Amino acid sequence: MKFLKTLVILLGFSFYLEAQQTDTLSMERLSIHAQATVIDQYKPGFSAKYSGTNSLQTKQESQTSITSSLYVGAKLWKGGSVFINPEIAGGSGLSGAVGIADATNGETFRVGDPAPQIYLARMFYRQLFALTSSTTYQASDMNQLAERVPNKYISLTVGKIGVADYFDDNKYSHDPRTQFMSWGLMDNGAWDYAANTRGYTPSIVLEYVTPTDEIRYGISLVPKEANGNDMNWEVKKASSQALEYTHRYKIKGKDGAFRLLAFYTTTNLGNYEQSIALNPTNPDIDATGTYGNYKYGFTLNAEQDFNRYLGGFFRAGWNNGKTETWMFTEIDRTVSAGLTLNGQLWKRKGDNVGLAYVCSGISKEHQDYLAAGGSGFMLGDGNLNYAPEHLAELYYSAELVKNQIYLTGAYQLVVNPGYNADRQGSVNVFSVRLHLNI
Repeated sequence: MKFLKTLVILLGFSFYLEAQQTDTLSMERLSIHAQATVIDQYKPGFSAKYSGTNSLQTKQESQTSITSSLYVGAKLWKGGSVFINPEIAGGSGLSGAVGIADATNGETFRVGDPAPQIYLARMFYRQLFALTSSTTYQASDMNQLAERVPNKYISLTVGKIGVADYFDDNKYSHDPRTQFMSWGLMDNGAWDYAANTRGYTPSIVLEYVTPTDEIRYGISLVPKEANGNDMNWEVKKASSQALEYTHRYKIKGKDGAFRLLAFYTTTNLGNYEQSIALNPTNPDIDATGTYGNYKYGFTLNAEQDFNRYLGGFFRAGWNNGKTETWMFTEIDRTVSAGLTLNGQLWKRKGDNVGLAYVCSGISKEHQDYLAAGGSGFMLGDGNLNYAPEHLAELYYSAELVKNQIYLTGAYQLVVNPGYNADRQGSVNVFSVRLHLNI
């Protein structure tokens, strides 16, 4: 009932905001938008030879999550703008979002208290420097003012952000509120991107953007402890950096893009091999945490329109896997691909159907650690019969109110959850999602 009451309040507030913006000019000084998303997931029970502290529960289970965000932006001067996003989130993922590396609900976090909480998600300043006089009109959107933007520019963003808003973008698979919900599909799972427990962190992002090429560099704070909320401000000892190149192109008039990303994180990361050497049985990764340890990796990300109805994406990623996962999810290698078909074919232009698959794995050191009884913040069955984790997702999103309200039904099949073939081998997850966008 708490979720329903909260949703009713958010609905009323969202429609109020829409009414206030009816006469918004095409060139904005102030932008106000909002979103609300409710996801309910259900899985039948399944069998397992054993379970540990971070295992997916074998019993039948149903969990609901809710998020709602307010997006306020203001133009300060030429090229300069500021944005603030208060957010409310509550509920839980299946089994508290543990036990599956490619977790099934991208709107959930690994927090102990499922009660809805209000917090500041983003607050940042952005300055854009034009490199050409030619411009393109940019429509009003979340954290985006309606204005004319140079076709070639340099921008600087400083403040608390979601790093994944800037890197690893993909038009077909990047938003669990409207597209695929799995963590392994919304972002590249092998990229342990900088974030607190809820997905945000103070950062600096520098961008160079042209119509065909983009280069981005970002440096971000990391938590003091794995999956923590308290950020480490000693940047000389602890930080995460990302560098990405994007190229946009056309094949027979159809848009496409590919992105190459490299990341490097250093902080007091624990080492898998060292933790096993200290404790061959039930090793503790925290016992080996030392400043100077690091994790690095590389990702590939591509998108392609095939015709006016169909488009697809591909991702691949790798990290060195010798030190513990610190912020995102316990994946060291991943490959994913998918297709999205829009509803123009059946005269439902705002509808979409998507089908995608992701295969994820971990390094030998990571495997040995889990097999010895070790735990990370997402995985830990007490033992491990290693096998790659597979997840397939199918969804249909129906537009109920044009550009505003969407209802989605989804099915996910997870094989070898937590990389463990001893946990039956497969799990079925059924989801219903309601998304409002103002």
